[in-house]
Amino acid sequence: MEKKSTKIAYFVALGVFIVLLVILGIQFKGKENPVFVGDGAFYTTGDGVFLDGIQRTVDDSEGSKYALDGSYYVSPEAGTYFELSEDGNTIVGADGTEYVKSEEKSKDVNGVEYTTYEEQVYSDTPFAGTFWSLLPPIVAIVLALISKEVYSSLFLGCLVGALLYTQFAPWDTIVTLVGADYGIISVLADSGNMGIIVFLVTLGIMVDLMNKGGGSEAFGRWAKKTVHTRCGAQLLTMLLGVLIFIDDYFNCLTVGAVMRPVTESHKISRAKLAYVIDATAAPVCMLAPVSSWAAAVASYVPDGFPGSRISMFLSQIPWNYYCILTLIMVITISVLNIDYGPMLTHEYNAQVKDDLFTTPERPFEGADDYEEGEKHSSVLDLLLPVIVLIGMCIVGLIWTGGVFDPESENYQNFVMAFSDASAGPGLCLGSIVALVFTFVYYWLRGSIGFEKSFESVPQGFIQMISPILILCFAWTLCGLCRDDGLQVGEFVRGVMANTGSLAKFLPAVIFIVACFIGFATGTSWGTIGIMVPLVCAVFDWTDQSTLLSIGLAASCAGGVCGDHLSPISDTTIMASAGAHCFHLNHVATQIPYGITVAAVSFVSFIIAGIVQSAVVCMIIAIVLMIATLLVIKAVTAKKHQGIFQEMAAADKALYNK
Repeated sequence: MEKKSTKIAYFVALGVFIVLLVILGIQFKGKENPVFVGDGAFYTTGDGVFLDGIQRTVDDSEGSKYALDGSYYVSPEAGTYFELSEDGNTIVGADGTEYVKSEEKSKDVNGVEYTTYEEQVYSDTPFAGTFWSLLPPIVAIVLALISKEVYSSLFLGCLVGALLYTQFAPWDTIVTLVGADYGIISVLADSGNMGIIVFLVTLGIMVDLMNKGGGSEAFGRWAKKTVHTRCGAQLLTMLLGVLIFIDDYFNCLTVGAVMRPVTESHKISRAKLAYVIDATAAPVCMLAPVSSWAAAVASYVPDGFPGSRISMFLSQIPWNYYCILTLIMVITISVLNIDYGPMLTHEYNAQVKDDLFTTPERPFEGADDYEEGEKHSSVLDLLLPVIVLIGMCIVGLIWTGGVFDPESENYQNFVMAFSDASAGPGLCLGSIVALVFTFVYYWLRGSIGFEKSFESVPQGFIQMISPILILCFAWTLCGLCRDDGLQVGEFVRGVMANTGSLAKFLPAVIFIVACFIGFATGTSWGTIGIMVPLVCAVFDWTDQSTLLSIGLAASCAGGVCGDHLSPISDTTIMASAGAHCFHLNHVATQIPYGITVAAVSFVSFIIAGIVQSAVVCMIIAIVLMIATLLVIKAVTAKKHQGIFQEMAAADKALYNK
């Protein structure tokens, strides 16, 4: 039953936010919308001819050359033109994009002075790029943590974002929330997002097929015979997560489907399972050179980087403390049986009270009823569909990257194809092929009948309704906060611009800023997309190559950390779905663990900025991580001695049957 105090706290918080919105509406009324510098630019060429003080030739940011013809810069090569103002201070494109001459002079590699025309991005709201651009995710997160109800909290966060974007115009707010560039319809119309949704539905169907065909039950039997401890079950979950490094979505749902029956037999709580899944999803993908994450991160590297973009990604791996230390933490807490914070309560209830959920919510009730199948099943009935799924998802990803296209630059180049892969369409293609294979395989095996197999289609879809709905709201919220909406990225750039005096500790500062933006927006890819170009601009690519790698690692690690801890993160949502755990239970239990790793990572980035030795710094970071966990174990064991004694007795009774 809902607590009265929770209800009161929810409405008090909602009232505070409403009052704040009224104050903001009054304060910002009539204020001009800010103008930001975009990514596009024009540069005067060193050998350009001046006429009446006007540069006769310019290059754009992509290297295309334009010559002045009357009042127009024309490029036969690019097939476009731009109009020059009479005073020579502004260039306007055919699409209305405006470029304004910068007052600051720069020099090229030959010492030749040139002038830059910077792209002007005109925002649609005075709140863009300010602290208040963070208000929508703050509203969503605060209300979700208070109420333990994620749907209304996310919706209200989206509503606040739409209100700020439209400057509190009622009808425009509804239009923006539903049908604008960042609204729900736009989210669902995006091919990448729809690919992810189809992928999720397909996986839901496959999981239900595996259950009906007896594959899940067979794997559970094998695991029960092979794995004899809680530690073994957790490490097996981690190992499977590490092996499925292609994509975090795929990782979350597949590992969850396979390991739920195993962890259940060892009385591991769903919250703990969700944490292990989440800890071996994004962090593993960020460390894998061949993954959808490597492709995404590499794409954010600006043009001109020395070496290939994939080499940039590889350079940050030895310095990515959050991702590496998260894996170290999973191993340590599994081997040494360390639990603390809300997770301790969940594990106590699972071991002593045989309650895997702790709270009354059962978002996937009935979905874990595994079936024996129409004939005796084997482990192969689960492993073969999963292997085919992995293989076909790899094929789907590299296909979107152009590896099979003779006209593509990535033709027959596996690594570069991965760098340019599109996760949504690639995973969608791979999962559909794998689904067809699974149907045919089970029919030929006689594991499941024709009619019964198709019962999995609606049932698998139903299982995915909850995460799909949460994802739609989360995507909408992220869209309103990023891009050309409220432009949280501009606020972050402003914060970063004021850290020049902390140059020695800049990697640690970058990590914290990336954590902050990742938590607020719920996206690691978006965070990394903001931070990587900034880092590349801060550090000299030639003289500060090591610091550049550390800074890139800090931005990637911070993005993963913020995303890992955020209630509105799609990866966090997927981990909850994979473990069949109530979403906010997963969030509440994971935050203390994530903060522990983040704290050690912050210290490690300070040390890395000073020492700049990958091996030495990594050894120090791992030692700090293990030492921190040992201290936490000692303090927790002393504080909750009775609880640990009951859990030990329950374990002994379980394994001495």
